[in-house]
Amino acid sequence: MSIQKKIKNRAKRRALRVRKKIRERSNLPRVSVFRSLNQIYAQIIDDNEHKTLVSCSSFELKDLKGDKQAVANLVGKELAKRASEKGVAEAVLDRGKYLYHGRVKAFAEGLKEGGLKV
Repeated sequence: MSIQKKIKNRAKRRALRVRKKIRERSNLPRVSVFRSLNQIYAQIIDDNEHKTLVSCSSFELKDLKGDKQAVANLVGKELAKRASEKGVAEAVLDRGKYLYHGRVKAFAEGLKEGGLKV
């Protein structure tokens, strides 16, 4: 097996493990995060109804200044604002295959600053 394939399999297993723990322990909606090289995307998903409640990304927000962590923080604040408009006050963070560090941590802090209980 090639090195790249091993890395992808390891990341996939990590994401499934994190998601499984979240689904077992909580009945709350989950905030799923995806980060690409330049953008960050997030959505709040209700697993009971299998529907996306709210979504936000750095791609759709205009006039963002600062480094990637600052942009992630602003996306978190915007997602929290949209969630409060939809009536979502509390959610669980699904970091997926990413460590709780850097942009993902800045995004989570933005959610908390925006008023969403994570």
